[in-house]
Amino acid sequence: MAEFTDFYPVSQRFRGFLPIVVDVETGGFNPRTDALLEIAVVILRMNSKGSFMPDKTLSTHVQPFEGANLEPASLQVNGIDPWHPLRIALTEKDALDWIFKDVRKAVKSNECNRAILVGHNANFDLSFLNAAVDRTGIKRNPFHPFSSLDTVSLSAVVYGQTVLSRAAQAAGLKWDKNEAHSAAYDAQKTADLFCTIVNRWQLMETMVGVPPLVANRQ
Repeated sequence: MAEFTDFYPVSQRFRGFLPIVVDVETGGFNPRTDALLEIAVVILRMNSKGSFMPDKTLSTHVQPFEGANLEPASLQVNGIDPWHPLRIALTEKDALDWIFKDVRKAVKSNECNRAILVGHNANFDLSFLNAAVDRTGIKRNPFHPFSSLDTVSLSAVVYGQTVLSRAAQAAGLKWDKNEAHSAAYDAQKTADLFCTIVNRWQLMETMVGVPPLVANRQ
């Protein structure tokens, strides 16, 4: 993780959880039978004023697990050819081990207990993440197994929008439809959206004189 002069641990902001944005691209909608094909995470950081911003993005293609189902309709939407000769992909275990290593470091540096998944339709991403963890036998999953923070709900409340592209644009963010449905791009836009909403709330609290949700440190 990069070094920042204005870095502040997140531990007191979300009850000991560190928000980590996750997006997956898959071969279908069933996490137990359909392939995980891409995964991206965006690690966030917070400054001393309580403002959030993206810190680091990790993404990788993932090899379909043995016997995985691949729905043609899903592949048409995300544009992934799982068997393309130039597609560099990791096994599920190697992909998760690589990503979890940095997530655990971020959890520790932010003085948190574990990560909490942030996603757009977060239950979908969390279900595929948990299924891959189960298949690979990984014992130290840094993410909470069932709690998540969903930008669909947040966007509906703040902007009246639930579709990621529309919510992002309502928040004043740029959106490139040609880049959409890649895990890295969608994760980065979800991270930008989440930070915008959290920071907007922080600003509103400051304007009305509510003490910020950041513990004082001596």
